[in-house]
Amino acid sequence: MSKPEMTTHEEVMFFDTDCGGVVHNIAYLRMIETCRTRLAASMGMDLASMAETQLFPVVVRTEIDYRRPAKLGDHLVIHGSLASLERARFWVEFTMCREGETQPLITCRQALACVQMPAGRPQRLPREWAEQWSSEL
Repeated sequence: MSKPEMTTHEEVMFFDTDCGGVVHNIAYLRMIETCRTRLAASMGMDLASMAETQLFPVVVRTEIDYRRPAKLGDHLVIHGSLASLERARFWVEFTMCREGETQPLITCRQALACVQMPAGRPQRLPREWAEQWSSEL
């Protein structure tokens, strides 16, 4: 089975920008959060399942490179994919481009751990993930 990937689309709104019309750094992370949430759903961790099992993917590290600014009114394409699996964490990668362009505005890597709530204890990744995607990574 091919590795999980997700593409989302966002339009830069006024509330995403500063007074110069340039996107705030936190707005990029919000857009990545949307893509990551949909990517997790494609991996079997949709919102309803997480609410039922109380097992959540929790961001433990974010690395982001701001290469070029997005601006008010831009239409953005955010592409995310599963990058690697470890015993208790996994990495996802993102690129964000203006619609119709290939040069990235930002690139981002995030490490996530599966955490069982309400105890807040890290758990091993689901065994089936390695069975499904290790050969693709």
